[in-house]
Amino acid sequence: MTERPPLPPFNLEAAVQKVRMAENAWNARDPIKVSLAYTEDSRWRNRGELLQGRDAIVAFLTRKWVRELDYRLVKELWDFRENRIAVRFKYEWHDDTGNWFRAHGNELWEFDEHGLMRRREASINDVPILESERKFLWDQGPRPEGHPGLTEMGF
Repeated sequence: MTERPPLPPFNLEAAVQKVRMAENAWNARDPIKVSLAYTEDSRWRNRGELLQGRDAIVAFLTRKWVRELDYRLVKELWDFRENRIAVRFKYEWHDDTGNWFRAHGNELWEFDEHGLMRRREASINDVPILESERKFLWDQGPRPEGHPGLTEMGF
C-alpha cells in the first residue's frame, strides 16, 4: 500500500502541510497525479455531483480544467481532528468567453491510515468577478512560497 505522509492522526503542523500539498497538486492541474492522493474507492461530493473511485476523479478533474481556464487555488486549514481535516478555499478561473469567476468553498476530508483521502465533501459557490478584481496572479502552478494566504489577503 502506498503511503501519503503526513499520516493521521494529524497535529497542527501535519494538517497545514496536508492542506498545502493538496493545494499545490490541484494548482498543477494534473488529474492523474491529483487522483493518487485518494483511495481507489474514494467517495466525493462536489457541489451536486457524487463520484466514487479514482477513474471518476480523473474524469471529473479533466472536465473541470478544460472548462475552468487559468485556474488558481488557495486553500486554508479551518480545523482538524484525528483523521479529518476541514478546509476553506477560494479559486479564480475564467470560461472560454473570458468571463472571470471566484469560487468560494469549504471541504471536509477524511483520510485512511495510509494518508490517502477516502472521503471529500465540497460545497462551492461561484461569483462573477471582473478580470481587474483578480487576486491570484502568480504563474500557473503552485502558489509561490511567501505569497499571502486567504486570511492575509483579507478573505
